[in-house]
Amino acid sequence: MKIKIAVTNFNLFYGKFQALRDVNIDIPENQITAIIGPSGCGKSTFIRSFNRMNDLITNVTMHGEIMLGDENILELNPVDLRKRIGMVFQKPNPFPKSIYENVAYGPKAHGVRNKSQLDEIVEKSLKDAFLWDEVKTDLNKSGLALSGGQQQRLCIARALAVEPNIILMDEPASALDPIATLKIEELIQELKQKYTIIIVTHNMQQAARASDFTAFFSIHEDRAGFLVEFGPTQKIFTSPKQKITEDYISGRFG
Repeated sequence: MKIKIAVTNFNLFYGKFQALRDVNIDIPENQITAIIGPSGCGKSTFIRSFNRMNDLITNVTMHGEIMLGDENILELNPVDLRKRIGMVFQKPNPFPKSIYENVAYGPKAHGVRNKSQLDEIVEKSLKDAFLWDEVKTDLNKSGLALSGGQQQRLCIARALAVEPNIILMDEPASALDPIATLKIEELIQELKQKYTIIIVTHNMQQAARASDFTAFFSIHEDRAGFLVEFGPTQKIFTSPKQKITEDYISGRFG
């Protein structure tokens, strides 16, 4: 198993509140890693640490290392970092622009001006997001006119257009119906051939179905941000080491 991101003794504070505590985890390359745990345990905070989205919140301090290869993410330029680590949010958030302009936005922002090159990027990204066949005859249509599931796949295409190495997904299917959710799950299975994927989900069935590895975070004595255990998804779901993990997965708490 090749490691894509190595997290060592990582702590994060919002002011005096500690949201993550001494997290140590190795995220494997070209695999889907699910982050699960009860509300308020630090799942979204953890995933947003990888592309420094937490920097946008005032009073955030971080200690430890998040190594991407031989570089510490905490020391990199956040703008450059976000080109390498794309993100898809809980609710689809297409720009109020055409389908084409939504996907071309990132490459244009990074200096791509050649029309044929942009055309190629848009087509490839939409194909990789399983959306091309549905929209190829109407690329000038507003991204906001698509269905919820299509909008989320458009947002995935937009993330892919800048050629990241890693894709972060913060509950990407929670606002979608079961059919659209299944399409997103099928899509991320394909994407892991090219990308390392980290997904936050509240849906235990989704984590069990769609991920290769699972990290369980929890709260202890009203303190958040503990990584309880991490391992292959099948093992976490069938024979977890910790009783608290078993209780959470079986629905006894959380």
